[in-house]
Amino acid sequence: MNRIAIPAAEAIPAASQPLLAAVQQQLGMVPNLMKLLAHSPAALEGYLALNGALGKGKLSAGLRERIALAVAEFNGCDYCLSAHSYLAKHVAKLGDDEIAAARDFASADARQAAALRFARQVAEQRGRVEDAELAALRGAGFDEAETLEIVLTAALNILTNYVNNAAATAVDFPLVQTRA
Repeated sequence: MNRIAIPAAEAIPAASQPLLAAVQQQLGMVPNLMKLLAHSPAALEGYLALNGALGKGKLSAGLRERIALAVAEFNGCDYCLSAHSYLAKHVAKLGDDEIAAARDFASADARQAAALRFARQVAEQRGRVEDAELAALRGAGFDEAETLEIVLTAALNILTNYVNNAAATAVDFPLVQTRA
């Protein structure tokens, strides 16, 4: 049960309605997270804008989903773990083994694994990564733009983890529970 109520359709602020309509058009549904954020048109717009911008970046959908899975597990967010398990499988087309590995900041692919190790440091150290960690990421072939996108992807997912954990958002995807 949500600790912050999901607004009824008639209570959604007018400024949030076109944003939710765009989500419906893109996903075929409006996830509870988006409905929850609709309380604040500014919060919903900000989340959607950053998420959309990162979707146009250099990181693949698969890597973005791996980071989302890892950060959700790290922060103990069942809502995000459930949503991103679904998206990883059905949108990014990751296999079950890669989805499971991502939850531990790991991957069978060396480049993806390097990015996940870096994302782990971002989450654990709250962005205060060491020079050696940046060097390892560069050694795996990531440039400055990709490095920044990894940091932003981790941060965006930390944001949604915190919102969903604070609100106790009802999971509207097939439930996947964190180990936390």
